Amino acid sequence: MKISQTKDFQLVAKLNEYVHGLHSNLYPAHFKEYNHENVKAGFKSLFQNERFIFLLVEDDGEAVGYAWIETREYPENPFKKAYKSVYVHQISIVDTKRNKGYGSSLMKRIEEIAIEKGIDVLELDYWSGNSVAKQFYQNQDFTKYREFVHKQL
Repeated sequence: MKISQTKDFQLVAKLNEYVHGLHSNLYPAHFKEYNHENVKAGFKSLFQNERFIFLLVEDDGEAVGYAWIETREYPENPFKKAYKSVYVHQISIVDTKRNKGYGSSLMKRIEEIAIEKGIDVLELDYWSGNSVAKQFYQNQDFTKYREFVHKQL
């Protein structure tokens, strides 16, 4: 298994199909159907932002997943102390390659990147109906410290 930073937005757009499909199936009111050309254009734009890092996981030369992370700085204000975090936007593993340790390996690499940057906080969010993500992140020792709720009117 190899994990490396990638600039290949086209490959990431292709690997995004699984997680995007999951989101659009769970929350069709919020997510559009996966459209490769639109997703590719979106990732092309995202790859221009220097705060974003895209990690590619490969096995025997085959791309099996990716992680999209961001380094964030929260300045001090009258209400909160300043801090930095590495925010995990997405992890996507090809459906046929799940439960083989690729996601866990990506998380380990993300932790290493945070430590290399002197950051001691990883943050992320996931949709409450995504039980797979919830279980995965619990297994990675993430704990809930804030809840985001909504009310449909």
